Amino acid sequence: MEHEMRLDPEPFRMIKSGQKTIELRLYDEKRRRIAIGDTIAFTETETGERMRVIVTDLSVFPTFSELYRALPLQKCGYTETELETASPDDMLAYYSLERQRQYGVVGIGIAKL
Repeated sequence: MEHEMRLDPEPFRMIKSGQKTIELRLYDEKRRRIAIGDTIAFTETETGERMRVIVTDLSVFPTFSELYRALPLQKCGYTETELETASPDDMLAYYSLERQRQYGVVGIGIAKL
C-alpha cells in the first residue's frame, strides 16, 4: 500500500540525502494504516517535489518524550550540533500533548527507493 505525506523543505532534503531515516508522526488513524513494507510518497511543501520511500520499521510510543529517549535522534532529523538542545517539546509545533496522549506517536523507519 502507498501512503501520501507532506514534508517541509528541510526534513525532505534530509531524507533525500539519507541523513534522516526515521520520520516522526502522530499515530493517528491515518498512520495506523501504515505497515512495514508499505511505501510513502512524500511531497515537499514548497516545490511539490516528490520522493518515494519504503517503510522498514514502526516504533510506537505514548508521547514524543518516550520516543526521544528510545530512538537515535540523528536518524530523526537532528544534526550532531542540535543533539544537545533536542527536546520532545520541539514536536509541540506540530502536535499538542493532548493529541499525543490521545493517539500516541510513531517513529517510521524509512529507506529511499
